[in-house]
Amino acid sequence: MKAEPESRIVKGKDVKFSIDDLCRMEDSTSPWDGVRNYEARNILRDQMKTGDKVLFYHSNCKVPGVSGVASIVREGYPDHTAFDPDHPYYDPKSNKESPKWFMVDVKFVRKFDSIVSLTELKSHGELKDMALIKRGRLSVQPVREDEFNFILGLAATK
Repeated sequence: MKAEPESRIVKGKDVKFSIDDLCRMEDSTSPWDGVRNYEARNILRDQMKTGDKVLFYHSNCKVPGVSGVASIVREGYPDHTAFDPDHPYYDPKSNKESPKWFMVDVKFVRKFDSIVSLTELKSHGELKDMALIKRGRLSVQPVREDEFNFILGLAATK
């Protein structure tokens, strides 16, 4: 799951969210809202299950990369931010009766001592088929167990 650790203003509101922000949330838990891509929405809605571990990825920053791990604590449900005209992720075409966008709740598990950078990830042939490497723009992507474990191993060596 991708997040933006540096400030970016949308509709007058800062939408930055880092692994540190997740850790500081009440119970270290937050909804993962604002996903406005159909493929990513389908993954949130249909594939992410309670207890699944996710890699927390910092994007749109000087050194993009995996910063830690979170877990899914609530499966896909309608993203209420799409219904709020004052919210940066408002979508006038979505409605409560037939919601277009979904979110999950994530809980902080751990922060890596150092970010495993995208450059480093790309340097390992073991990850050459990873969705992040092949389709970097998608904010929510599947990660195979072997890829997940490989990245945990990289983080452990830092």
